[in-house]
Amino acid sequence: MIEIRHLKTLAALRDAGSLVEAAERIHLTQSALSHQIKDLEERLNCSLFIRKTRPLCFTSAGQRLLNLADELLPMVRSAERDIMRLAGGETGRLNICIECHSCFDWLMPTIDHFRQHWPEVELDLSTGFSFLPLPALARGDLDLVITSDPEPRTGIHYVPLFSYESILVMGRQHRLVAKRHIQPQDLAQETLITYPVEQDRLDVFTRFLDPAGTEPAAIRTSELTVMVMQLVASGRGVSALPNWAAHEYLQREYIAARPLGEKGLWCTLYAAMREDQKDADFMVDFLNTAREVTFRNLNGIRSA
Repeated sequence: MIEIRHLKTLAALRDAGSLVEAAERIHLTQSALSHQIKDLEERLNCSLFIRKTRPLCFTSAGQRLLNLADELLPMVRSAERDIMRLAGGETGRLNICIECHSCFDWLMPTIDHFRQHWPEVELDLSTGFSFLPLPALARGDLDLVITSDPEPRTGIHYVPLFSYESILVMGRQHRLVAKRHIQPQDLAQETLITYPVEQDRLDVFTRFLDPAGTEPAAIRTSELTVMVMQLVASGRGVSALPNWAAHEYLQREYIAARPLGEKGLWCTLYAAMREDQKDADFMVDFLNTAREVTFRNLNGIRSA
């Protein structure tokens, strides 16, 4: 009566907290997902979760199946990974470059998890802040680039990892706390704290300030997220950061945050690779691992 797809669906429901987001994560329409759950409940002759609750509240039967999913799905994934290694070989090279200062929070656990299962794949990591990583990827110097700024380039393939909201963080007593959302002109009087990256590679400029013809009063840079937060909390400026990077500080009420624009500024993080490597078994498994780690550990992200 119970199939692996049912367990994957229930796990996605728990992790996503809603039917809409769960459907996106497992690449089904919402109606198809609802039909699958209804079919399972009819087979089992019991309800698995309480409707119209957010986050979803599972019944005892639903929780029992979730416990089964937590036991069984990692075993299935491990078996699939072993078969991929046997079929496609275990060796390879994965030189990764990252264009995101705050991405180390999820990339390090991803690499650690991946290394356990692909010990023969040669791993290396660098940052793309002092050179242009996409030409290096095309030349073969790199194998994977994590970027939020995809450029159409012959021979390069982009895979979306997840979407996130870029929010403006500020001190809790800042004047902009009184606003429901931030308009570009609100930053004309502010010191904007950014990572030390060119403005044309920062979404707060290319997608928010530049289209409105607005510039901040001053710009200050910092390499470390924790230092950015210290400066913001001290009233030395404001900063646009991914919602998941600011989550811990917001939970501790260390800072405040507001959306950029009425609808928020949503961005997507991509993995770029060469076309000839996109189907390599270890590359496919690394991307799957990255998605699993990010959706398990990052708050506020969406399926891309």
